[in-house]
Amino acid sequence: MERRLYVLAASAFIVAAVLGSAWITGQFTTPGVDKTHGYVTELAARDQPWARLFRVSDALSGLVCLLGVALVPRVEREWQGWLALSAYALLTIVAAVFPLDCASLSDPACGRQGLSPAHHVHLLAEALAVGAVVAAMVLLAARWRTRIAWLLTWATLAATALTAAALAAGRGAGLAHRAQLTLIAVWLVYVALRLLVADLWHSGHGRPHVVEEGDGPAVLITAGPAGAWFHWDAVAGELAGSRRVIRFDRPGLGLSPRSPAPPTLYAEVARLAALAPAHPEQVTVVAHGVACWHAEAFARLHPLRVAKLVLVEPVCPDGRRPQAVARAAGRWLPALGGTWAATALARLAGPAAHRRLAGLPDPLGVYRMGKVPAAVAGEWLARRDMAADLRRVREDKPFPEVPVTVLCAGERAGCAERLAGDLGGKLVRLPRAGRRIHLEDPGAVVDAV
Repeated sequence: MERRLYVLAASAFIVAAVLGSAWITGQFTTPGVDKTHGYVTELAARDQPWARLFRVSDALSGLVCLLGVALVPRVEREWQGWLALSAYALLTIVAAVFPLDCASLSDPACGRQGLSPAHHVHLLAEALAVGAVVAAMVLLAARWRTRIAWLLTWATLAATALTAAALAAGRGAGLAHRAQLTLIAVWLVYVALRLLVADLWHSGHGRPHVVEEGDGPAVLITAGPAGAWFHWDAVAGELAGSRRVIRFDRPGLGLSPRSPAPPTLYAEVARLAALAPAHPEQVTVVAHGVACWHAEAFARLHPLRVAKLVLVEPVCPDGRRPQAVARAAGRWLPALGGTWAATALARLAGPAAHRRLAGLPDPLGVYRMGKVPAAVAGEWLARRDMAADLRRVREDKPFPEVPVTVLCAGERAGCAERLAGDLGGKLVRLPRAGRRIHLEDPGAVVDAV
């Protein structure tokens, strides 16, 4: 999917270059704009016959360019250049929304009766857009260090200077501006080709992040949805005096790298099996939320390796059928987690969402990483498939005779009570605790272990 993501991003930049070059043929349909001295954006002035067409073309060019930046997989220390290119795309849209009143350079009568605020907004947005795209070219060329990137950058800087000089002189602005826009379009095509052919693969896949502490019988902790290893610090701290505590982050969560594939129940069971001590040593598994499904399936598939299950606020699978749309979207999410769009979303919403849901600070900035929202969404989309797999495991594999403790918050414990009954376990109600038992009442989890 990552390869397809690069292709989509490259295609977006090529489409943006084509849409932004609509003036090449359009200038022959608008005789009122001087080809030598008239500014290209005068083609979209309100008093020109094809103004709406050129405005739509410019707006779409900006939107598609912004989409291309959003889909580009994130590369360290390139964010300034892509941010500048995003600013260029947004300013291009603004310039299209607020057009010129008239062809100010081609029509001497333009402006005699005053100009609207939209006219001035257009001029400002256009000037800022040029500055933004030039900044993007300089910043990215400095990172890429290729001759073509620097050649296009210096040529665009020269064309920009010529355009400014022509505007000041009142002659030749049309030719200079056309050269400048042509170079910008060529640079966008170069960016697309570079994404397609250069060796830029930074998948970030690898081993999961694992934290081990203490000595004694093993306790393996698997966090709930969107959880990270540090959410269990209080529980692990109390257990580490007499237990060997193993915590980990699932792919894309915490400090674990992204996975190239969407999550599945069997993959999570295999992860628990790999992290648990080898037979004949047995492990106590502490699971929260949907991770209780993983723990139960692990116990059914590897009965000789489990000493006990502690299920905290378990979620009961429903009977809804998996959706093909959710499965298809889930295949894209691991790759999307490495894009600038995911990074921007995480930077904007991640810390606030984490503090609201967990009530804790984020010590290492985990929830500012783009891979996290993609991983959270991927696990949510995979829930129905996991539930279906768990039902099949329950039908095929009996539950072993191991102790089970189910912890639930509040008086209403329908799901937890049913699960405790099905597994022959003990139900512990914590009426004063909230949904975050391991954060609000870690002692209850320690007692259960």
